[in-house]
Amino acid sequence: MPKLVKDGAIVDNEWTLMAKSEEDASSVKVPEGQVIVPLAVWQAQKTTLANRQDIGVWLDTDETADQLGDDARQRPLVAVHFPAFADGRAFTTARMLRERFGFEGELRAIGYFLAEQACYLRRCGVNAMDFGEDREQHLQAAIEALNDFTEYYQSSVDQPLPLFRRRAG
Repeated sequence: MPKLVKDGAIVDNEWTLMAKSEEDASSVKVPEGQVIVPLAVWQAQKTTLANRQDIGVWLDTDETADQLGDDARQRPLVAVHFPAFADGRAFTTARMLRERFGFEGELRAIGYFLAEQACYLRRCGVNAMDFGEDREQHLQAAIEALNDFTEYYQSSVDQPLPLFRRRAG
């Protein structure tokens, strides 16, 4: 079974990531089991899929947290896609899902990102990192990178108070 980093540990990846399809999103067949569907499939089949607690949604880089909106709170998992490690739009999407839409479930990074970015991903609210089956050698490095820094000046999802407020309290 494929592996990923979740909450600082290497665990089995029990979810299947559904690729984007060229066909109409309303006619795509969503299989049984834990499936992460593209946003377009979720939007087209929301009335059918909303009752399933084994459905997650993934957002591509050209899609925003606003497009999923409050629906995020009803999903057990939302994934944000990184097409390249230098593309930071998914960091913003992750933070918006946590802060603006109150998403509390598993927030997973998918696609191409670096193990060295794990600490920054966590700061934005990401608690799971799926490097893909062909990049599982990065799992341990990602866990180690979670501890790259011990203190932060700025506020973030994982530490809402800036350092000067923590010191004053």
